[in-house]
Amino acid sequence: MKVTFSQLVITAGICGILSFAFLATSIGTDYWYIIEINAMNTTDFENMSSHSGLWSITEGEKSSVFMDSFSADYSRYSASEQRMLNMHGAIVVLLPLSLVLVLFGGICGLVSSLARSPVLLTAAASYFFICSVLTVCGASLYVVYSSQAEALAGPESLAFVRTSFGWSFALAWLSYGLELLTGALLLAAAQLIRRRQSRPTRA
Repeated sequence: MKVTFSQLVITAGICGILSFAFLATSIGTDYWYIIEINAMNTTDFENMSSHSGLWSITEGEKSSVFMDSFSADYSRYSASEQRMLNMHGAIVVLLPLSLVLVLFGGICGLVSSLARSPVLLTAAASYFFICSVLTVCGASLYVVYSSQAEALAGPESLAFVRTSFGWSFALAWLSYGLELLTGALLLAAAQLIRRRQSRPTRA
């Protein structure tokens, strides 16, 4: 089955839209990291389980606590806690930046597809590859950040606790995969146009 230029760019467009939607949902929701307390260690009147995102932590039935690593007083924290604050600051910069770049990448991809320019299509593909690097760096850094938080809490604190990454975290990784796929499809479309342009014209 021969794949056409239209099929490639339309599929790339769908993947690009989904990657933006998944990353936006991931950034805006608070289910990146989930802590579940063993019910045997709590009373019927308390629920200490919590879930957190990039911007806030929700503990039990309490309202969310906003996290701001940029305005924190670093003199109040240990060296390990300061490293965690720095990691958190990097995460909340990398992922929103990737989201903005995906949006502009989608515009560039649309323009290059309409122009049928292999140079512009290759540039748009490279743009999405850069977005994917930012997304995977942010998501990977969150894994390190979470493991550091567990290390600071200590094994005693986690003895009756089950921790896991939530669906918000999974959406970030899905977005990463779709960004890669979008770039690959645009690159394939650019190669298809190059092959057509290199064919000798019949007299």
